[in-house]
Amino acid sequence: MNAIVGRIWTVGVGGRRPLIPLRRLSATSRVQDTIFALSSHPGKAAIAIVRVLARMVRAKTVRPRYAHVGKIVHPRSGEVLDRGVSVWFPGPRSYTGEDMLELHVHGGTAVVSSVLAALGAIAQVRMAEAGEFSRRAFDNDKLDLTALEGVADLINAETEAQRRLAVRQAHGELFEMYEGWRAALVRLRAQAEAYIDFAEEEAIEDGVYARVCADAGALASRIRAHLDDGRQGEILRNGVALSIVGPPNSGKSTLLNKLAQRQVAIVSPIAGTTRDIVETTLDIGGYPLVVRDTAGLRDAGADVIEREGIRRAVTAAREADIRICMADALPAAGPEPFWANAEWRALLDLPHTFVVLNKVDTLPPASDIRGAVEAWARARGIGNRVVPLSCASMFGWDALMRLLADDIRQSWAAGAALHMPLTKARHRQHLQQCLRHLDEFARTDEASVVLGAEELRAAGNALARITGKLGLEDVLDALFSQFCIGK
Repeated sequence: MNAIVGRIWTVGVGGRRPLIPLRRLSATSRVQDTIFALSSHPGKAAIAIVRVLARMVRAKTVRPRYAHVGKIVHPRSGEVLDRGVSVWFPGPRSYTGEDMLELHVHGGTAVVSSVLAALGAIAQVRMAEAGEFSRRAFDNDKLDLTALEGVADLINAETEAQRRLAVRQAHGELFEMYEGWRAALVRLRAQAEAYIDFAEEEAIEDGVYARVCADAGALASRIRAHLDDGRQGEILRNGVALSIVGPPNSGKSTLLNKLAQRQVAIVSPIAGTTRDIVETTLDIGGYPLVVRDTAGLRDAGADVIEREGIRRAVTAAREADIRICMADALPAAGPEPFWANAEWRALLDLPHTFVVLNKVDTLPPASDIRGAVEAWARARGIGNRVVPLSCASMFGWDALMRLLADDIRQSWAAGAALHMPLTKARHRQHLQQCLRHLDEFARTDEASVVLGAEELRAAGNALARITGKLGLEDVLDALFSQFCIGK
């Protein structure tokens, strides 16, 4: 095959010479297709990185994992496309386990397009599919399924807490734990099957099956403790859900806009402006927070659409991880239906529920704000933490941000820092399945050891599905579709 994608040239004492001739890329790739993709973010940038994955001609003059500067030339026209840097990663010491070349070129749109077009001009050389580089890494046992999920989470991480969690998973913390449990189940199953084969010949020492049962019970306890984590990992990965509830015109939408630092919700003095849930994702102290503004809660004056919005607001508040009940420091004269309604007031009894007393800037200038807040809470029988706030003057803003960050850290992040938590509902499902088989095993005795060994096998298979040791084609397709093309 005489097509040449380009030559990376180096300039030295001996003049210029071809450093990596990328010829016969598809011809030398007998096992898998030759693929390429832009691995950096599309759009204008100082540098763009193009990955080429194939079984390439190993030039002795090329030093692996070193940067080489030179020209990139079109394979057919000979036109110089750019001057850049190439780095060659021969397999198996590469991300995918196969020979891989990275071209670092200028990040202009035209430059990147010309390099990609030159690569695509070669027969049987194609653009990679989404996540195909990582799929190759999985197929070549460079990464397990939990590590791949960690890589995907790392790419999508928006906060420091999400980044830390994704790095730990991508570096194998979950794999080591789950694979250790699976290996323990394999050993227990081997002992149970040895008991089946040799117990009658008295070649097995006394108490073997009892020890297998005890070890299986201890393992089940560890898995159960891992599952009983209050969804810490899943909450940190997906974002802590915070719902803002309260009567109309108490400042809920204004608070959401201040948190988001943009106009997310419409603010109006007309009661009932917000009728559905308005949601945005924020970074509070390095932790992900999904904030939902909801319809104002009132009994009178609401039409059928607003009543549905109120129902959704109460449901969202119940399901949230944290709740902020907004109130007006100077409420209108007369009854306050929000605090009198038993269903709405019950929200205050839920954990992680705080009251924000807004518009404290409207209090008389000589008012003792702390005393006024305490008196306001006593008059309504509120025992929750009350934060005085002014969305207009930003009084109390720092105190509210510290309160939210501290609550997230103490309730979800602290436990995750001590041990690697569950991060996926898929993991939880397979761990629960593993526990069911271990519970069934615990109900067996020496007379039914054959059934017990089968339960141990099924429990191990449930763990193997988490790391990808057992066929997971549908899971893989869903996972790799989340990756960018060049990853």
